[in-house]
Amino acid sequence: MAKKNKRKAAARQGSQTEEVTRVAAAPVGLSGRSFLYVGGRDCQVAHLRAIADSYGAELIHHDGGLREAVSRIDRVLPSVDCVFCPIDCISHDACVRVKSGCKKFKKAFVPLRNGSKSSLERALQTMSERDN
Repeated sequence: MAKKNKRKAAARQGSQTEEVTRVAAAPVGLSGRSFLYVGGRDCQVAHLRAIADSYGAELIHHDGGLREAVSRIDRVLPSVDCVFCPIDCISHDACVRVKSGCKKFKKAFVPLRNGSKSSLERALQTMSERDN
């Protein structure tokens, strides 16, 4: 029984060390900024938010009109710094609405090659490097 408790304690300590290392290695540079991500896959939203969090940014998601009204995009746009759209996972109507809204509110529009996590990661990395 004592060996089992020692192994559990060692495993906990190891995972805490990994967490500290991961936090210390987290990229920064977009602190306090907020982004709208329109479209993509619902199953990835939590992962996308975690990526944005690692840069100190907030990610707001809109599904592109599947369940949410496309008109909500117009209400969210004024409060964000930039809009990301994965061009492979968004309706034509939502994309047109986002592009015209970005023009109206003078917001950056960043089309992403696809809805992958790495695509968003690259875009945020590029923005972070450009801002520093």
